[in-house]
Amino acid sequence: MLSWDDPIAAIKGEGQKEPAVRPGMGFQENEALMSTAGAAPSVSPDPENAGQPLAEPNEDALTGTGLEDIEMGAERIRVDDKKIINCHADLNQLVPFKYKWAWQKYLDGCANHWMPQEINMNADIALWKDPNGLTEDERTIVKRNLGFFSTADSLVANNLVLAVYRHITNPECRQYLLRQAFEEALHTHAYQYCVESLGLDEGEIFNMYREVPSVATKAEWALPFTKHLADPNFRTGTPEADQKLLRELIAFYVVFEGIFFYVGFVQILSMGRRNKMTGVAEQFQYILRDESMHMNFGIDVINQIKLENPHLWTEDFKNEMRTLISDAVELEAQYARDTMPRGVLGMNAQMFEEYLHFIANRRCAQIGLAELYPGADNPFPWMSEVLDLKKEKNFFETRVTEYQTGGALSWD
Repeated sequence: MLSWDDPIAAIKGEGQKEPAVRPGMGFQENEALMSTAGAAPSVSPDPENAGQPLAEPNEDALTGTGLEDIEMGAERIRVDDKKIINCHADLNQLVPFKYKWAWQKYLDGCANHWMPQEINMNADIALWKDPNGLTEDERTIVKRNLGFFSTADSLVANNLVLAVYRHITNPECRQYLLRQAFEEALHTHAYQYCVESLGLDEGEIFNMYREVPSVATKAEWALPFTKHLADPNFRTGTPEADQKLLRELIAFYVVFEGIFFYVGFVQILSMGRRNKMTGVAEQFQYILRDESMHMNFGIDVINQIKLENPHLWTEDFKNEMRTLISDAVELEAQYARDTMPRGVLGMNAQMFEEYLHFIANRRCAQIGLAELYPGADNPFPWMSEVLDLKKEKNFFETRVTEYQTGGALSWD
């Protein structure tokens, strides 16, 4: 699991500078802070105030936690009382629903439940052990992506549980966030299962974000975009604070899950299309289905916040978000160049750069921004088919990707 306090930039070699922006507080410290509720006063994690006890939380500090004082005889919750952020209504009351799209995504996530062990890895094991089964470039792709994704999903899960959840003040949205957090844990489980099945060096894979610059850079990029939400003293409710929340939601849902994952998805799924590493590819296909839903949920949350708080969506803020996305595209393009310097599987880094421009335009349109790369095309049209996830498979060979749990199936 990624430690928020360890300097990732250290992998770049001695004598290089630490990252210019670093989170003010680590998630591990937040976890310790939460676990000591009711015990001795916690010590401030801020290095400038080391040794000073944290102030006791006031009444406002509990707003949004669902742990507010219970008021006997209070009126029943109405739909209009609910807000996606800065809501002071009772968060313990799931119904009546205001955002039915959030509840539907929760139901869809539950219906599409899967487990890594259900996927047959025997063909992958045989291919990996065969010295002539894969080229070195193909092996690099597999290991690099297992290394990046194992860190990335852990990072996203930490951000959800320890930062985002506290500031989303709507129970049906929180219900989906809990499902998403489980799925992020499931994805990390899937990478571990792949590593174990193939007999890979666990230390090499799970510590890759400290040893491979292109993997480290993407993880490092995300760190500043959770520091405000993870700070126990951070409160929404002002335009400045609400913009920080919106910025960090865009960084994680639109960029991290909506751009940074896509080079890896294309690479691994392309191997599966060539009947190579089909078990790993199937794991990634289920993960892609989950991540697509995560991203779409996050975009819905972002757009709902914009709708309810139009004063946040200023021209300056929109320009800042466009720069945020374009910077991320360059980092992901560098990851593509690093993982396939010579081209492999009929693909090359230039094709991925075009694909990232295409994806970035799509993400901009989804949150109401102008295109960054007019005319960008999709060099991997087959990915659109994969994202539709409507293919049929022989159920006796492998599970249908559009599989749903028995209780969710309709037999009409």
